[in-house]
Amino acid sequence: MSHTALARKYRPRRFADLIGQMHVATGLAGAVAKNRVAHGYLLTGPRGTGKTTAARILAMALNCERRDRGASDGEPCGECESCRRVWAGSANLDVVEIDAASNRGVDDARELRQRAMYAASGPDRYKVYIIDEAHMLTREAWNALLKILEEPPSRVVFVFATTDPQKIANTASAVLSRLQRFDFRNIGPKAIVDRLREVAAAEELTAEDDALALIARIARGGMRDALSMFDQIVVFGDGAVTTSGVHEALGLIDDDMYGELLTMVAERRTTDVFGYVARLVEQGADLTEFVGGTGEILRALMLKILGGNPEGLTESLKGVIDRVAAELSQGDLLRMLKLLQESETSIRRSPNTRLHVETLLLQWTMLDRTVEIAQVLEAVRAGGASPGPPVSPAPPTQSPPRTARRSPGPSGGQREPSRTAPPGPEPQAAPADDPPRAAGPPTLEGLQAAWRTVLEGIGRKNPILRETLSQARPSALADGVVSIEVAGGELQIEGLMRNKSVVQDALAGYFGTATGVEFTAGAEHLPAPKPEPRRQTQDADREDRLRAYRGQDPALDAVVDALDLELLE
Repeated sequence: MSHTALARKYRPRRFADLIGQMHVATGLAGAVAKNRVAHGYLLTGPRGTGKTTAARILAMALNCERRDRGASDGEPCGECESCRRVWAGSANLDVVEIDAASNRGVDDARELRQRAMYAASGPDRYKVYIIDEAHMLTREAWNALLKILEEPPSRVVFVFATTDPQKIANTASAVLSRLQRFDFRNIGPKAIVDRLREVAAAEELTAEDDALALIARIARGGMRDALSMFDQIVVFGDGAVTTSGVHEALGLIDDDMYGELLTMVAERRTTDVFGYVARLVEQGADLTEFVGGTGEILRALMLKILGGNPEGLTESLKGVIDRVAAELSQGDLLRMLKLLQESETSIRRSPNTRLHVETLLLQWTMLDRTVEIAQVLEAVRAGGASPGPPVSPAPPTQSPPRTARRSPGPSGGQREPSRTAPPGPEPQAAPADDPPRAAGPPTLEGLQAAWRTVLEGIGRKNPILRETLSQARPSALADGVVSIEVAGGELQIEGLMRNKSVVQDALAGYFGTATGVEFTAGAEHLPAPKPEPRRQTQDADREDRLRAYRGQDPALDAVVDALDLELLE
């Protein structure tokens, strides 16, 4: 006896049976019931969500032998000869299915147009053309169909199904305005599990709840894929659907491995990363698929931390997520997801995928080196030690950077203890706000000798101004006015004049008296250094932004230098 695939055996026969697509079912059934059927429909959405099935149900409803047009709900009976032939995809004079992937040319479209001109086989019947993978049609083919879609023959309906409506919009935008569009949605994990449970009961099969949840998660919203996987696992497991059978039949990574990863990250066990990845490789795991699965687990963990209830997880994985959610913060998860996003492209394209995965996991397990900059500033103001890793910082919402990462120490992946000042007296650094002072009467030679120190005072207020003046020098001192030679043209002098007050304050602090300042071009003595050409990259843009942030906030600039921090956005 031949076996009918479950995806075909349990394909819906009525609009009401379309799972998760009630908006489509209501619209199409209502059109049939009220005799307001359009001449063209566009059904779009992810694969396996019921587009072709809905097109067949529409064809069944329009040609059902038992349909009473006076009091119909728009549903086909599903039992008459016409309904059975359409549902099974058998040869039918009035319902024609065309695969546009293999019939995509202008000649195929012209043939379809000519066939549509012939009347249906009966006065009460419709000719229905179902064109699957419609985005594969060429521009010329769409142009050939445009006329008949504008002025279709009586009782002819075209149904185009596609997973890529944007491609149709780019190729034949004029066609879209002549079709009624219905967008199919991904089917939720709970709806898939419920349907699989119904199929298992109908087939008299035993199925573990965790196994069904795992199938629903892997199906990614496609009911057809879920039923096909269920069918495969039934054969593999000799009639029983178990969690272990799902992993073995589909070659999936065990949920225990994902749970172990979360625990390893939460406990900062950096040294375990290489052994963990080695076991994945020994099990024959596809590391690219592993990274994709990890992203889904991190999303579920973030949802749990934010108070949500992630669906589609096995009970064992739910337990790990519940435990780890109390140990990782929102900030930790955001940084992990960002690192994952930045690494995905290189992981997929690199011939050395293992190295990239190991590097990613090492970064995750060393997240305790990342601290909120607000905590650093608060600790500095309080005069205490530099803070340790944040307990539950709020996720960054402002454009300036709010996190800083400590420079790696020799401790490897171990948690770095908070650093405190050692006992005993230590040399005290001069307060940051104390300006350098001249040892004697104001002289040009003394200012030139102390110029670097004066620049440091300027840099505390304006680091960018300090960098600009590092290429300048005091050239004269007369009547309380300091002349500064600038290695640049008038444009640079104009910029310095806008910050003249900062320089005057620094000089007044140095001399102990009010001091004027003027800038002069000194290109003949100090040729302006030619900056090396720099390629404008994403990293260069980031460095420029961070340098600007430091220039806007002297406290932030001082903390980053004092604690040897790496500033993050």
